[in-house]
Parts: sequence; C-alpha cells; structure tokens
Amino acid sequence: MGHGWEGVVLKLFRGKDFEFTVTGAEDVTEHYRRLHLTDGGMLALSGVHPTMWVRLWFDQADGRHHQRAYTLVDPDPAAGTFSLEFALHDGPASDWARKAAAGDRIEATLQGTGFEVPDPLPARLLVIGDSAALPAVTSLLAAMPGVPATLWLETQHASDHGLDPGLDPALHDLHRVERHDAGGRLVEEVRAALPALVEDPDDVYVWITCDTATTRALASYVRKDLSIPRQRVHALGYWRPGKS
Repeated sequence: MGHGWEGVVLKLFRGKDFEFTVTGAEDVTEHYRRLHLTDGGMLALSGVHPTMWVRLWFDQADGRHHQRAYTLVDPDPAAGTFSLEFALHDGPASDWARKAAAGDRIEATLQGTGFEVPDPLPARLLVIGDSAALPAVTSLLAAMPGVPATLWLETQHASDHGLDPGLDPALHDLHRVERHDAGGRLVEEVRAALPALVEDPDDVYVWITCDTATTRALASYVRKDLSIPRQRVHALGYWRPGKS
C-alpha cells in the first residue's frame, strides 16, 4: 500500500497494513453512523486491548491519501469482526462513512495504539470528550468497572444527547456541555469543576479526548495547575475543526 509520507513514517514505526470489508451500516442519528466490518486478519494477529484504535486511509480530491484514527467497537477476535463509529462532519472520512455499504473495502494501518489500565486503579476517573471520543470513553469505562467517574461530553447537535456511553448511574456522573466558542465553554466548565474533585492528584486518572486545541488547553491545566502527574493523564486531540 502506498500512502505518501505518512505511510512511510508508519512503516518506519512498524505499522502493519490490513484491508477491512464493510458488512453493514446503521445511522444511530443523522450525525452519527456505525459501520460493521471484518478485520482482514488483524485481531488474530494483534489481540485486543481497551480503547484500541486503527488508522483508516481515505482518498482526497487531490489524489492524496488522508488518514484518521478510530476506536474499535465490540472487537471479536474469534469472529474477526468489529464496528467503527463516525461523528459526521465535513471531510473525506465522513464523506466515506456516509456512503459506505456492505462489500466496500478500506485500507488500514495498525500502529500507535496502546493503553494499559492504570495501576493502582484511581479513586476516580475524570473524563472529558465529545461524540467523536464516545467509543473510546465507552471502552475506558468498561476497562475499569467499579471505578467512579465524572464525565463531561461536549455536544454539537441536539441528537448527541441520545448517544449512550454505557454509563452506570450508580457510578458515573455525566455533564453534557454544548459546544460554544470553539470549545471555550467546555474548558471553562471543566476548569471550574475539577479542583473540588481532585483531593489527591496521585489518586485520579484524567482522560481528555476533544478537539486538538481544547485537549491541549485542558491537559496543560490539569498538569500545571492541579499538579496531576503526567502518567495519570491521557490527553489526545481527536480532531481539528474543518478536518474529519
């Protein structure tokens, strides 16, 4: 597979290439689409871990390849299947997902994924994300059953409120925040709430997966202002406005 300079870099870091086949699709909302796929032998080779993700390659109008990462949903190594979920915006990834149907194929690279459940387990999870991060958030919560969590999920559409991150009402406290000021409202609300929830910086785990600028701002805040150790913070920008 030839994927330009990005593909060369991934090869240097021992990325492994696969081809996935779409077996079905469903529109969860008008802005959120779930695809079901076969894995081209990937899961038998790699195994599965929480929040596992892959890079998909999409064709752009200029002929270049464009890659984006997506978290696996319900991976089944024995069957060689999984699903992917797309928060639909504008761009080649969303364009492909809108049209994808059974029999369609897409190239993918497995490289860069990796997550280990924190040891010792935190007294509380603090999770900040949005609809694009929903599969990873769901996988994260499932990987730490019994751990209380406070979550902030940014919404862009009214239908986002119907998306289910698999919460346990006895353990999980969810705050939905409408997107305003390019993520500024989310940053403001999280910064106002976190100090009261962080009694011991070593005894929490913070997961931040929003747009790149919001993620960067919140990651800097929790590390510098709240003194949460770097190893107790996962921060990864999932998208940039205008690109998907």
